[in-house]
Amino acid sequence: MQAEFRAPRRRTRVHEEYEAPLPVSRSPEERSHFRAEIINQHVLVCHPDHIQKIHNQGYFGKGVLSRARPDHSFCDQWEQHEGLFLPVVSKSRYKELLRWAGSALSAQGLNEAAVNQTLIRLSQPVGMEDVRREVGGREEGEKGQKAEEEAGPERGVSPHTKRPRPGSEVETQAKRSCRSDPQDLNPDPSSDQGSDPDLVSDLSTDSEPDPGLLVPGPGFVLVVPDDEAGGGVREVRRTPLSFSESLQLSLEEAFFLVYSVGCLSVYCQQEPLSVMELWRKFRSLRPDFVSSYAAYHHYRSRGWVPKGGGGAKYGVDLVLYRKGPPFYHASYSVAVERTDEAFRGSALRPFSWRSLAALSRITANVSKELMLCYIIHPADQSEAELDSPVCLSRLTVQEVIVSRWVSSRERAEQDDI
Repeated sequence: MQAEFRAPRRRTRVHEEYEAPLPVSRSPEERSHFRAEIINQHVLVCHPDHIQKIHNQGYFGKGVLSRARPDHSFCDQWEQHEGLFLPVVSKSRYKELLRWAGSALSAQGLNEAAVNQTLIRLSQPVGMEDVRREVGGREEGEKGQKAEEEAGPERGVSPHTKRPRPGSEVETQAKRSCRSDPQDLNPDPSSDQGSDPDLVSDLSTDSEPDPGLLVPGPGFVLVVPDDEAGGGVREVRRTPLSFSESLQLSLEEAFFLVYSVGCLSVYCQQEPLSVMELWRKFRSLRPDFVSSYAAYHHYRSRGWVPKGGGGAKYGVDLVLYRKGPPFYHASYSVAVERTDEAFRGSALRPFSWRSLAALSRITANVSKELMLCYIIHPADQSEAELDSPVCLSRLTVQEVIVSRWVSSRERAEQDDI
């Protein structure tokens, strides 16, 4: 029976332009090269330029602190203040950031007196001349970087988020104005004059986030009164902290970028891993990695954007998007199974008729189609062969689309005939 192909459902609101996926180039000079680290059995990309490039060109990975796109920020509003775009926070929100910064500094081993002195210095107003001097100095040092070349042609602020559009020159300027030298955190007892005692009087650490995600002292913010109608002073202050956003790649995505595209190097304890070492490392982390990567490679090579995180919500391994999640809803929910040429072997996900019917119904309720993807291993393939990615050339893929039969619908169709 021939499966019926259904066109993907386009999203009604799209706020970005499609960028071509990362190119495959045989010339080392023409390749982009990115770096990732294996941290706590996860593959993380930490360099800001690498994060945006990898995500925007192919929608690989997801933000650690975000739902999908790695653009998390402690502030959703930005404002042009005397020629610079700065994040806008209320005075109460700034006090909360100070408390979190105090917790992060205490976790780093600073005593209470040093923490209080640092917070007092951070809470002092900063003149715009000093801000421009620091931002201008960083701009001179970044002239040769690729971030300038990768900035998109769009200008302005996205109206639905009140933040600079990703990739725009406004966002690039805003990010520069929000970064400063970490040495600004050094306690300076002589700098107590002029600070706002109300901002640093309450250093309670209730409901604080994980200190490991905090990086104190990233740059500048515009602090406004809680009630704008009541008047008050709007001041530029140093940001007490920022949340360190990273891009988390699945094991399949990381190996695809290393093995198939050749644009990523993965490091473990500051040492780069070869393709063979990375394959064996991922196999040790995931016993079913061979089958899961074979399925991922199969769909990604055919133009789909497979995402594993979305599949977990629907009880499957992958969901497939056309072009990417910002443009279309997922079309298929994919359950990956390993089998031999006679379709025998221990199933990765043992199905009963009841569990299969439940999964099929869930998939239909979210307007997707359920696809079983069988990774077929040859009968003479040994376990030693699976210790190298060369084994992928001997694997074949068989797909089956599972449709839910609804008796009432069948009776209605027969009555029409």
